[in-house]
Amino acid sequence: MNGILWKLSTGAAWRDLPERYGPWKTIYERFRLWSADGTWDRLLAHVQQHSDAVGDVDWSLVCVDFTTGAPISTRPEPEKGALGRRGPRPVTRRTDHEIHLACDGQGRPLAFTLTGGNTNDCTQFEPVMDSIRVARPGPGRPRTRPGRVAADKAYSSRKIRVYLRKSGIACMIPERIDQINGRLRRGERLCRLDRTVYRRRNVVERCFSRLKQNRALATRYDKRATHYQAMVTLACLQLWLP
Repeated sequence: MNGILWKLSTGAAWRDLPERYGPWKTIYERFRLWSADGTWDRLLAHVQQHSDAVGDVDWSLVCVDFTTGAPISTRPEPEKGALGRRGPRPVTRRTDHEIHLACDGQGRPLAFTLTGGNTNDCTQFEPVMDSIRVARPGPGRPRTRPGRVAADKAYSSRKIRVYLRKSGIACMIPERIDQINGRLRRGERLCRLDRTVYRRRNVVERCFSRLKQNRALATRYDKRATHYQAMVTLACLQLWLP
């Protein structure tokens, strides 16, 4: 575990692992197997469940946002298990991958999805929200719905607002200027926005900042999407631990 966490923190090659952690091939093989069988996901779910049981999860507000990563390889990405495009690209292209994240009111990650850099941000809002499932310690369905959701203008769409309304979740998403002008032309009311609650949205920015202190996340060195997802899960797990 210490060897894997060292790799997460530094972003170094597996072959460069210090000898004190043991053979690098053994450590990599453990990481590969635990990534494939869902060990990291189960650990994160267990920690979230324990935190919710003691009332340490802030369900009053969930914040959603995305961040991009930088490519580093000049070799083409293999098609199978790929995550976006790596290597040289025109300046007009977006970065090679995105992390879409939902965190609680204290800035701790509840769920995330990974996509290529050419994915529209708002299309991942519902998948991220649907991925929030914190199991209860006893019988009962997992906790999935917060009281309110805050996101920036990139997530301002009719589809997202209808989704939140049907789920019984208050929407704290400001409208874009073109949407405001359209409503005014049609004589419709503007969407309500509690500015005091919306100012708390910066907790998701701080969450991304803490995650990207791990160099293996700030720049994607992993070729496989499953391996990079495992690294993101490990970094999220660290934020839940005291």
